[in-house]
Amino acid sequence: LPDVPTLNEAGVPGYEATIWLGLMAPKGTPKAIIDKLNETVSKIASQADVKQQWAKQGAVPMVMNPAAFDKYLNDDIAKWSNVIKSANIKLD
Repeated sequence: LPDVPTLNEAGVPGYEATIWLGLMAPKGTPKAIIDKLNETVSKIASQADVKQQWAKQGAVPMVMNPAAFDKYLNDDIAKWSNVIKSANIKLD
């Protein structure tokens, strides 16, 4: 869209929104299973062919351990909660 201004050019400085995907398990899943899932996903995400496919789609993999992902998720929830409150966004 060459003639469409960026949000910054349109007067919305500092705007950042990302789309992310995360693998989650039900509450109470044993730590050993969570650790094995994290290890397996990390191995898959580090494979050259997987990185190449993600790059073709414009994706930037961010493999995190469970504690880092929990923080990332909660930070994202807080960020968008503030946006919703400050913009007085309501469900119809």
